[in-house]
Amino acid sequence: MTMTAGCDVCDCVGNTPLLRLKRVASAAAPVEVYGKAEWFNPSGSVKDRAALNIIRTAIADGRLTRDKAILDATSGNMGIAYAMFAAVLGYRTKLVMPLNVSRERKHILRAYGAEMVLTDPMLGGTGAIRKARELNEAAPEAYFYANQYDNDANWRAHYSTTAEEIWRQTQGRITHFVAGLGTSGTFVGTSRRLKELNPAIQCISLQPDSAMAAIEGWKYMPTAILPKIYDPRLADENIEISTEDAQEMTVRMAREEGLFVSPSVGAAATGALRVASRLTSGVVVTVFPDAGYKYMSDDYWG
Repeated sequence: MTMTAGCDVCDCVGNTPLLRLKRVASAAAPVEVYGKAEWFNPSGSVKDRAALNIIRTAIADGRLTRDKAILDATSGNMGIAYAMFAAVLGYRTKLVMPLNVSRERKHILRAYGAEMVLTDPMLGGTGAIRKARELNEAAPEAYFYANQYDNDANWRAHYSTTAEEIWRQTQGRITHFVAGLGTSGTFVGTSRRLKELNPAIQCISLQPDSAMAAIEGWKYMPTAILPKIYDPRLADENIEISTEDAQEMTVRMAREEGLFVSPSVGAAATGALRVASRLTSGVVVTVFPDAGYKYMSDDYWG
């Protein structure tokens, strides 16, 4: 990430480090396993890429104007990104999320001045999406409904930035790309561009192993409201990850790699290592969505 005098947070998105896993990946050697450290983005997550592109695209085509609030459903990180950019650019945000999102995320959103609408935690992200749609349908003139799940500006952000950075940082040596599915924007955009750069690259999607799994930001696609931007044809394989495996790896990442990360990073690392364990050579790259600071109240650290 490069910063210059006079820049604002919008100029600090992307160009995140590519970190090599060593101790947790030692059994896979000589296969190389890397993770893109997306907590280096200004709001602390990979969602900065999509949020900024969605907002900039909407301003450019006139859908987002000063008299409208940015509205969307979120599990937290995307909402934080929207709220941060809105604060910089002078817009309002109204964010719909399940009641049980971590208190750290709620505190951050309050700090940015975002309005929150909290939905039934038993309905998860699906309930938040439905509520956001209801709000928009009731007063479409009041909102720019960002609709991250169906907005092409989501995956295009990763097509033009994440994929290009990975290609450059691996000097084109990447053989396997692995990423979790939430909105699917990271996986779809990055995979689409990487396959253009080298059709031999294998792209593996990850998702929870059930609808009840608790991996923040991820979706179990068989029962979820499918994002319109999701293209399952891009995946050469899909791997399911359990909550327990994700949490165990999250702790290992802190204690063996010195990386204090989120459960979604633990899940991504688990998937990348499963892929690497089957290979005799190769360069496996995954995306580490965010650090662990928004999950301090979770109870698996001990």
